[in-house]
Amino acid sequence: MKKLILFFLVLLFNIQYCHAGKFENLALTPPMGWNSWNTFEVNINEKLIMETADILVSSGMKEAGYEYVVVDDGWEAMERDKMGNLIPDPQKFPSGMKALGDYIHSKGLKFGIHNCAGTKTCNGFPGARGYEYQDARTYASWGVDYLKHDWCSTTNISAREAYATMSNALRAAGRPVVFSLCEWGTDKPWEWAKDIAHLWRTTGDITDCYDCQEVYSLGFLQILAMQEGLEKYAGPGHWNDPDMLEVGNPGLTVSESRSHFSLWCILAAPLMAGNDLRSMTDETLAILTNRELIAINQDALGKQGYKMIEHPGKEIWVKELSSGDWAVCLFNPTGQPSKMRIKWPQFWVLDSKTEYEVRDIWPQKDLGTTQTKNDFFVTIEPHDVIVYRLNKTQKDDHETEKK
Repeated sequence: MKKLILFFLVLLFNIQYCHAGKFENLALTPPMGWNSWNTFEVNINEKLIMETADILVSSGMKEAGYEYVVVDDGWEAMERDKMGNLIPDPQKFPSGMKALGDYIHSKGLKFGIHNCAGTKTCNGFPGARGYEYQDARTYASWGVDYLKHDWCSTTNISAREAYATMSNALRAAGRPVVFSLCEWGTDKPWEWAKDIAHLWRTTGDITDCYDCQEVYSLGFLQILAMQEGLEKYAGPGHWNDPDMLEVGNPGLTVSESRSHFSLWCILAAPLMAGNDLRSMTDETLAILTNRELIAINQDALGKQGYKMIEHPGKEIWVKELSSGDWAVCLFNPTGQPSKMRIKWPQFWVLDSKTEYEVRDIWPQKDLGTTQTKNDFFVTIEPHDVIVYRLNKTQKDDHETEKK
């Protein structure tokens, strides 16, 4: 009898694991929005979140594509209620999370929230372990559209099992939710999470530093280097997540913020702003709302870009786009200006018989075509980028040969 019971328990676990309940047809392009953590950590409240939602609309960020307002760690009370339900901190969120979600939805935006796969969140608030189905029903009742699920307090817990359980719970609750795994890349979620989640973190936390490595966080350069080789795992509905944006935060210069944003667009990364929108500069807003770069990030083909060439003082990253177009990012990771010679016929990713119109994204200039201007020199400033979009012309040599 014991063997029979054990057999059915194993069978039940395998059914649950193999049929994780991720909602389909969500996040077909990388999610865009704002998250409270990078600037505010646990120092959050409903007034801040509501003001941020207002600014997402009034600044033009919503129109540019930013739609999720994600409340990260620190919204919870220190204990669940008597029924085991998660409840918000009554001092920080006196109106409750349902009211906050309703406010965000009234702005035409979507409501995101944070919790953890372990017994506690990273800051000691109640985690989801053992409460997954109950929490999923709670989120559905609040109108949650996006769940970021962290990985603290998870000793002796299987990442695949824990996240599959939460995925199934969200599905059972019935409200479509974008599921974001924040497992820090420890167990290589890109290899197994496609059917469980819509995006997964590939690294530890990012910080607003160009080149540094701290105990619990990494700089922009370190995060960027860790994305190489992961491009084959990304696509519509399943994205590698190199963490949220630090654009506009004090540790990065304008050039570094521009590079950060450009390369995250090339990587088809989720674009989750993490700055204080109430005090952002015009330069920061211009970076975050660069429509041509956002179009590269949101391209329907869903290809993640990759590093094509690396030489001292220069890197070339490329991203294949719909309709045969390409995005090309020239990046100077060093502290000195770097000169580069561009010879389009030598870009082996391009069809050598096709003519492309060359668009310089940041100054928003047209530079001719790959045939009329196929050999020129550029100077890339320290820690900066030049980004081109190569648009396939209507008539290429293939068509000419046919005629």
